[in-house]
Amino acid sequence: MQFFSFLTIAVFMVVLQTTIFLGRLDLVYILTAFLAYRAKWVTGGLLIALTGWTLDVVAGIFMGACTIEYLLVFAFLKLLTENSPVKRSVYQIPLTGISYLLVQVIKSVSYSFSIEEPEVVLAWRSIFEESILITVVAIPCLWFFNHIYERINSYTFKTRKFV
Repeated sequence: MQFFSFLTIAVFMVVLQTTIFLGRLDLVYILTAFLAYRAKWVTGGLLIALTGWTLDVVAGIFMGACTIEYLLVFAFLKLLTENSPVKRSVYQIPLTGISYLLVQVIKSVSYSFSIEEPEVVLAWRSIFEESILITVVAIPCLWFFNHIYERINSYTFKTRKFV
């Protein structure tokens, strides 16, 4: 039930990201970070792979780029936060913003090396604006995802005896 609930949320995030926010706000990245913090390796990896693939199909220019990016971010954040002695609520939001900043810098540098005239031109202002925006939007999103996660895990199925 948890898998299908978060798959539905992921599809909704892809729809929001590609229609209303037009790529300006990366909601799937926030979901990727949350799944790295809370989900198991296989479940989270499968959800991220399906979500990245859906985003590639809907709005991808280079097929597979979103999927690979999100899977690498998932693995990095999962390795970084697994068995962490720090309370999860302390590092979730700052780590989401800092990791998004690092990913954007790496993407900009790698893109500048792939063009014909390799000049490392970073749009620092837009990178910082997007990182701050992701960090601010991550607060209610991570709260909502945590709420859904806790509700699903606390739900128990009641069995009835038929006489």
